[in-house]
Amino acid sequence: MRHCSVQVRGLLTRDELDRYNALMEVGSYLESQSRYDLSYTVQKEVDLLIQPAIERLKDKSRARDRMTEEYLASLQADEDED
Repeated sequence: MRHCSVQVRGLLTRDELDRYNALMEVGSYLESQSRYDLSYTVQKEVDLLIQPAIERLKDKSRARDRMTEEYLASLQADEDED
């Protein structure tokens, strides 16, 4: 089973995180039983479950980029005034 990144896990809601942990446990058990056909299906569910958190991470990144752009623009404005 492939885990998602720590950043993505940090943005999961409590319910999503509980479901994520349960699915990972089931998937790991299935892999230990060599039931890779079923663990593949569980991995697909995990992938769907984490999509909203990935979007939240992208939104945070876009907001940070906007703030950086505004800061650099303000520095440029200050230099132009000098």
